[in-house]
Amino acid sequence: MSTPAPVLASSQPPPPFTEPAYGERSLADVVPAVARALGAPLGSSAASSAGSSAGSSAGHEAPGLELPEAPSYVVFLVDGMGAELLRRHGHAAPYLSSLLVSGATGTAGVPSTTATSLTSLGTGLPPGAHGLVGFTARVPGTGRLMNHLSWDKRVDPLEWQPHPTAFGRLASAGVHVTSVNKREFDGSGLTVASQRGATYVGADRVGERIAAVVASARNEPSLTYVYDPDLDWTGHKFGVASTQWLQQLAMVDAQAEQLREVLPSATRLLVVADHGMVDSPDDARVDVDDVPGMRDGVALIGGEARFRHLYCAAGAVDDVAATWRSVLGVRATVLTREAAVDRGWFGAVDPGVLPRLGDVMVACHADAAIVSTADFPYEKTLVGLHGSLTATEMTIPILVG
Repeated sequence: MSTPAPVLASSQPPPPFTEPAYGERSLADVVPAVARALGAPLGSSAASSAGSSAGSSAGHEAPGLELPEAPSYVVFLVDGMGAELLRRHGHAAPYLSSLLVSGATGTAGVPSTTATSLTSLGTGLPPGAHGLVGFTARVPGTGRLMNHLSWDKRVDPLEWQPHPTAFGRLASAGVHVTSVNKREFDGSGLTVASQRGATYVGADRVGERIAAVVASARNEPSLTYVYDPDLDWTGHKFGVASTQWLQQLAMVDAQAEQLREVLPSATRLLVVADHGMVDSPDDARVDVDDVPGMRDGVALIGGEARFRHLYCAAGAVDDVAATWRSVLGVRATVLTREAAVDRGWFGAVDPGVLPRLGDVMVACHADAAIVSTADFPYEKTLVGLHGSLTATEMTIPILVG
């Protein structure tokens, strides 16, 4: 292998990562907790009998997330609204901040990215069980990446994520389960993998969404899921320190408060997020195409800028890991697949999911990012990023209104 470039980071040790709270207070535990609050506990999932749900919330006897009983629940997921960001900018979101009391937080799964998180929410499973293990991941047996947001028409979502969803299991138990989301997402691979079993209602505008949610919440018992992507989009484009992001947060706050006002009084509003976000300046980014040695032994680069999956040539894993550790220093934690799985980053991992994980995984600290001009040119245009295990990215609000 080529001689690696010098370490591109200070020697100051980074803060410890925030580990996922699977089985206690993670996104995978939200719908099972709602089910108990509705009086329709999910019990053991189909995945449990396959030995793949250890570390998930399905059938958990001593749950860490307890919610107040109610005849109907609305779960409002705000993409990109991490709990630390909400605390930091509470002046822009007075209603949501008023709900952020002690203990009103949980964690995303790993990586802290939208496709992974939405599937954990909808299935009640950790990433190692549901298999959507990143923004992009290798399709086993091929040299191509699966983009879990745009999907790959050659991949059947029912095969890629074969476990029954928590949404579907609730619906089978007699609960009215509705997903309110943009029309363009109806029938997408990600929607089928994560939300099948729910009745889908397409709604592109805020007013349309609120009306659909109110109509659905009148059913008892019911769970209505509604998703807002705009804060995440704004953070990626302008950053979470921007005026644009603060204005968008204020709009989300107003939307949540309006939802609470127009929903039936007995309905509970539960506001959550899929991850937080950090701004990554240019001088904190490492471009693998500019550093000699970083591509040696790497057949395919996946994941995203804050959490990379590296798929290695035969016999190259140890050399790749050593090179990336040497180059990145304290900017990132570099682990082999086995070490990352042993840490419990993905929960218990199904055998069929293992080859989707990188042979080597790279999780960034502080505001660092690992980009590739050749493979992911669009990432260089983004200001805000997420995917790693910092507290800002991993800690999510779980707000009951």
